[in-house]
Amino acid sequence: MHTIAKPQLKVADEVWIAVALLHREHSGRLDFSVEEIVGRAQRENLYGSLRPGVYVHVVQHCVANRPPNPARYRMLLETGPGRRRIFRKGDTYHPQREGGKITPHPGCLPPGYSGLFRWYHEWSRNMAEADLAQDALLALAGSGRELWADEHADEYVRRLRESWG
Repeated sequence: MHTIAKPQLKVADEVWIAVALLHREHSGRLDFSVEEIVGRAQRENLYGSLRPGVYVHVVQHCVANRPPNPARYRMLLETGPGRRRIFRKGDTYHPQREGGKITPHPGCLPPGYSGLFRWYHEWSRNMAEADLAQDALLALAGSGRELWADEHADEYVRRLRESWG
């Protein structure tokens, strides 16, 4: 349990830390319930007590694919009703959140939490690679190239069209 000077820690950063810790501790899970995230923030006790703003940040303020109200953070992604995961570059988000903060600023993390940035960047990269490997359309890239290996693509298309008629 870590407690830091209260004015230094933003609620959004506290939420990001809680979700990052959940992901790191439960690597097989894709997302977490709002209640799990709030509970993890409460157990971590970074502020000395659970601030009322944690819940609304998990539900709305930090959620990239919801309209900003008023915050434009892109720290979480809503994966389903009441479900969230940490946001990563490449995720879709509400256009009015363009440029919104994705992670805490490195100097704003409490002592003992700086390793979360290394974990986050590695996790993001690994998840992006896994997404590509599972994308059925991307998996088709290059398939069928042997069909026109001996002729120009335009010639192949012209020949196909001639057989339609």
